[in-house]
Amino acid sequence: MLNGIFVSMLKLNVKNETSRLRAVVLGTAVSNGPTPKAEEAYDPKSLEHILAGTYPLEKDMVPEMEAVAKVFEKYNVQVFRPEIIKDCNQIFARDIAFVVDDIFVKANILPDRENELDAIHHVIEQIDPAKVIRPPEEVHIEGGDVILWNDHIFVGTYKGSDYPNYITARTNVEGVDFIKQTFPHKIVREFDLVKSKIEPRDNALHLDCCFQPVGNDKGIIYKSGFREEGDYMYLLDLFGKDNLFHITREEMYHMNSNIFSIAEDVVISEKNFTRLNTWLRKNGFTVEEVPYAEIAKQEGLLRCSTLPLIRD
Repeated sequence: MLNGIFVSMLKLNVKNETSRLRAVVLGTAVSNGPTPKAEEAYDPKSLEHILAGTYPLEKDMVPEMEAVAKVFEKYNVQVFRPEIIKDCNQIFARDIAFVVDDIFVKANILPDRENELDAIHHVIEQIDPAKVIRPPEEVHIEGGDVILWNDHIFVGTYKGSDYPNYITARTNVEGVDFIKQTFPHKIVREFDLVKSKIEPRDNALHLDCCFQPVGNDKGIIYKSGFREEGDYMYLLDLFGKDNLFHITREEMYHMNSNIFSIAEDVVISEKNFTRLNTWLRKNGFTVEEVPYAEIAKQEGLLRCSTLPLIRD
């Protein structure tokens, strides 16, 4: 139900990160499975917590995600959840697909995560099949690397020649080219991100781990997440220095740039992001605080676990 009306087909519409949210896929931590072995870790932050014995447990993560669901309910947002796959991490819905304008793009994700996409088939079946696309096999791209800002699409990538050796490199240059070809009416700008297999404080897993727009003209940014200073300067010039909240290396590690906007003036943020949340409130935002520190141990936060389908 959406505002009391049954929706038989989803009319997708996402042009930016901050317009009023109407429908979204929220991941799930139910039946998340046992703690992975070290060699199964997808990212250095998960590895850090696996080795330290502090990897998050299902019983702690489920309430965190339900707190987000309650905020969506408060704002009358239609929420879809994945079908439960036994012993499978289905938290990060942003990895598996993303919407640009009215097009649903299935991501080419790590092969053993393909069943996560199957688990939202009930959502995809409500979309006009002509509006659902999948890139060619050589195109690697994940939703966390695709940030919409009206006539712009910002795409995170990794241009190093050692790209194949990095499980933390999720979007290749072919992914950037795919976005440029598929959305020729957009200004597509790629950003070469810093990657590390072993140090989470020096790993921008996705673009939204070091940058995200908020409101109409502001953003959160981590300068050292970009391999080229010119990429950082591009955003500085576009948004203006006074409109960007610069986070520290430690704040990047805790995923401060990975909050989520329900509207131009309403955001969901982690309750421990004291400095950021204070800045947001000073700039006129309503900040809905939730606990999300356990999920953050997997190098993902609020934007990572949401897949917007419809914004005004």
